[in-house]
Amino acid sequence: MFFIYKILSTVLFLISLPLYAAVRICHGKDLSGWSEKLGNFNAPALGEKVIMYHGVSVGEVIALENLIKKTKETFPDYKIVVTTGTKTGQEIAKKKFDKIADFVTYFPFDITICVKTFLDKINPNIVLIAETELWPTFADYCKKRKIPLFVINGRISDSTFKLYRVMTPFFKELFKNYTGIFTQSELDREKFIKIGAPENKTEVMKNLKFDVKRIEADFDLKQDSFRVIIAGSTHKGEDEIILDTFKKLKKEFHDIKLLLAPRHLTRVNNIKELVEKTGLTYGFRSKDDKFDLNDIIILDTLGELSRIYQICEFAFIGGSFNKTGGHNPLEAVVYNKPVISGPSIHNFRDIYWILARSKAGKVVKNQQELFLQMQKLLSDNDFYTESCNDCKNVFESQQGALEFVIEKLKKVI
Repeated sequence: MFFIYKILSTVLFLISLPLYAAVRICHGKDLSGWSEKLGNFNAPALGEKVIMYHGVSVGEVIALENLIKKTKETFPDYKIVVTTGTKTGQEIAKKKFDKIADFVTYFPFDITICVKTFLDKINPNIVLIAETELWPTFADYCKKRKIPLFVINGRISDSTFKLYRVMTPFFKELFKNYTGIFTQSELDREKFIKIGAPENKTEVMKNLKFDVKRIEADFDLKQDSFRVIIAGSTHKGEDEIILDTFKKLKKEFHDIKLLLAPRHLTRVNNIKELVEKTGLTYGFRSKDDKFDLNDIIILDTLGELSRIYQICEFAFIGGSFNKTGGHNPLEAVVYNKPVISGPSIHNFRDIYWILARSKAGKVVKNQQELFLQMQKLLSDNDFYTESCNDCKNVFESQQGALEFVIEKLKKVI
């Protein structure tokens, strides 16, 4: 079966590659990473002890961050290689793992010559692939070279599951090449088993993305007499939405304050102009301004947002009313603070799927829904209390994934 797959995939690859490249170029998209995916890269001397992690794009790379750091601490004699499948994933990986990983590159195209070249250069002792990246040729060659191969943080969406069920005989053969499949939930475990994963190799590890720790700190913004709404990591176009919504809410709830935290500090002057148009009083965190004299404080300092979420009633998570794909809502939820996001959440879709099943998180479609959700959190005390409790319950139910993987690595290594 794999022999047929290898032949067909190679033929289709050679036929479609030039056409696909031409289409991308015509649409103004570059071919970033293609050379590396073909095996054309220079790897450093990695030695004989190499642990490889793969996260296809931004969300997966972010999920792997704490695990990779812990791996480096636990196994200091091993080199760490991180691969991604997308340009944005590659950029994030190089930024986050600049001083942790020994090499960051692209995952190879799943055809024989690319996979063999890649494995010859990297020569990993163990490979851990995040979520649902199942590459038959790569898995086959890992098996042939006796390289333990794991799926970690595994999940299968309902639409993908329907497609994979039709191909169960193929996946049943494919999963024989894996040492272990570790899933985010019991539901995901059942899906993997139904498409062919061996029950004795498939376990629930919970979700790596929830291994976030509280960073306790004292903040004196004179916030104790008020209810603070935080709009975190906002992008161009979102500040207008937040300010307009806050001004409307302010007419109904006189005790609310807003902490506005732009994603990029280069936009602070633009935000100042927008705030001035509202007629509300405002100050700056860098000037140590307080809420007793200001309706709005602009967070114009670096590195404080993840800690300052602890002072809010609830938070709006930016990058979600444009095409950014959202930012990490767990930075607020870890403090038991409910979160609201716009519809663009593809970087953290799996997290919102979990949060939105309770009252811990809400994804809204537009500004009107944003207003109504904020209004409900401010006016309905029972709803707000349940939302905060759900934040706590979600975290308690999901944590432990990082240590699970480290213990599995200890057994293999």
